[in-house]
Parts: sequence; structure tokens; C-alpha cells
Amino acid sequence: MVPVPQPTPKPPRAPASGPALRRAPVQQRSAERLARILDACAELLDETGYEQLSTRAVAARAGVPIGSVYRFFGNKRSMAAALAHRNLDSYAARITAGLAALPAVDALGAIDTVLDAYIAMKRTVPGFALVDFGVPAPGEADDEDPNRRVAERICGLLAEPLGRPAGETLLRKVLVGVEATDALLRLAFRTDPSGDPALIAETRELLHVYLSPSLG
Repeated sequence: MVPVPQPTPKPPRAPASGPALRRAPVQQRSAERLARILDACAELLDETGYEQLSTRAVAARAGVPIGSVYRFFGNKRSMAAALAHRNLDSYAARITAGLAALPAVDALGAIDTVLDAYIAMKRTVPGFALVDFGVPAPGEADDEDPNRRVAERICGLLAEPLGRPAGETLLRKVLVGVEATDALLRLAFRTDPSGDPALIAETRELLHVYLSPSLG
């Protein structure tokens, strides 16, 4: 009998494009442990906030020895940074799936897909209120700008479906949109845990008016 190839198991959720880990997981068991650590980090962010977060508490919640946390991360900041990068990977996957579900990709549909994916994560993803795509604490001078990183990722996802060059002009426009959306949705979710519908609608209208000429 000819053996039938078995599908390769999908790896657990772990940062694919995140900062360098102390030791990258090689085996699936190690990757699963890393995913549990980041899941525990996200849960505790909602419960205690970033200032009270500790590597020891994360280890206890994840059910792993504290040494397992330090195997991957030097401190809680690097752990939160890895969570932020994992969030960005998840956000990009949601955008890609949303664009693929559109009958035809146009500027307004692309804008709504990007915005709706973020709002959905804001409402449902543990820890996202405090650590979306960046760490809520002052960092080093050479730390990446999270909003620029998000804008670059969005440009890469939208350029081909919309037939637009992913150059500096598009990046600048998208970065302005990301910065404006960040500020407006912080306000929307500060006044309403699910996001103030009127402020979300204002944000959508602003993005439609500002970005449509560049994306259309």
C-alpha cells in the first residue's frame, strides 16, 4: 500500500513577524508553550493592567515553570512586544480573509475591511485594549513605531488587490489614516466598552473621504 501523505499540523499562534526571541521554538511542543505564555499574558493584561503584569504571574497562569518564560523573554516588556507582533499577524490575516471574501475589491470595501477587522479585535481579543500593536510604556530610542509598522503592513496587503503601487505616497496616506483612526477609536472605546457607534461612524466617514482618492 502506498502511504498517504499526512497534512502538516498547523503551528499554534505564536509571533511570526515579532521581535527576536531569546530562543525561537523549534518543536511544536515548544511553540505551543510559547503560545500559552502569550495567551496568559493577554488575559492578565485585561485583569491587572500592564504595570502590575509580571513574568511570574504569566508563568503561573500559563501553567509553565518561570524558566520557560525566561527561555523566550528577558522581561515583561519583550513579552508584551511579542504579543503586539502576534496581534499584528492576526490583524493582517483578518484583513486578507476579509478582502478575499469581497466580490470585488474597491477602495471603500478595502477601507471598511481594514477598519472592521480592527474593531472586531478591539472588542474580542484578550489584552488588545492595552497591547494592540505596541507596548503601553516608554521604550528604547530605537524601538519601532507601531503605527508605522501597521501602516506598512496595510499598504502591503492593499496595494496588489487595488492595483496601486506600494510606494511612499500610499504609505504616507495610510499612515495618516492609521494615526487618525488610532486616536478616534481610543476615544470611542474609552466612552463605550464596545465602541461608541457614532464615533465609529465618524471614523469610517473620515477614512472614506481621506483615503478613497488614494486607493481608488
